[in-house]
Amino acid sequence: MYYRFVFLSFVLVILSLNFAQAAGNYKKPAQKDWSFNGIFGMYDPASLQRGYQVYDQVCAACHAMDHLYYRDLAKIGYSEAEVKAIAASKLILDEPDDRGEILERPGLPSDRFKKPFANDQQASFMNNGKVPPDMSLIVHGRHYGANYIHALLTGYQDPPSDISLPEGVYYNPYYPGKQIGMAPPLVIDGQVDYADGTDPSVYQMSKDVTHFLQWASDPHMETRKRTGLASCLFLLVFSGLMYGVKKKLWSDLH
Repeated sequence: MYYRFVFLSFVLVILSLNFAQAAGNYKKPAQKDWSFNGIFGMYDPASLQRGYQVYDQVCAACHAMDHLYYRDLAKIGYSEAEVKAIAASKLILDEPDDRGEILERPGLPSDRFKKPFANDQQASFMNNGKVPPDMSLIVHGRHYGANYIHALLTGYQDPPSDISLPEGVYYNPYYPGKQIGMAPPLVIDGQVDYADGTDPSVYQMSKDVTHFLQWASDPHMETRKRTGLASCLFLLVFSGLMYGVKKKLWSDLH
């Protein structure tokens, strides 16, 4: 019985190592120079707004963002009137009326981002049996974070000659296993007409939507960094004051 247990444990370890090796079969994304990197890093409001445009016009067709409300867009520089207009442009399912019917109404700033599908079953049916992941926290849910998201969006390419892909599967060296069921979302320059006139190249659109998704995953980053820096400055000044007090109190003993 003991030897059987040891043998089974050995088999499980080998299988887990093989699985980990297969899952790690992907290209490591390069480190990019994001404005939010480092202890002094900040979000770029213009890039965040362009990123929301990309999400709204491209990604929102399949991916929900359940943790965001339309009112949150005020935090990336949209005015109150703009937030109301963005929300009102969406048709949201209302509460059942007196007859039990559910009607659509224009969205409000207090509404969550509209979901692309009525339920998971519909989402799965429309996407080859797999529910597209929610994008609210996707940057923090992926190894290499923003660098991975940007590399994935710009990394689609033709497969090597020795690899044959099933129908509906695409080759992307940055995706674990290098075979991904999501079609390239950003394929041509100018796919999104930026409101601020920025050149909407595929690279730029990928960068901006990644910036927006980073903010969605960590909207309090700037506050946290400011608080941390203020705390460090306070402790530095306080330590200096305490050292001065100590020198003064013990000066008679020297």
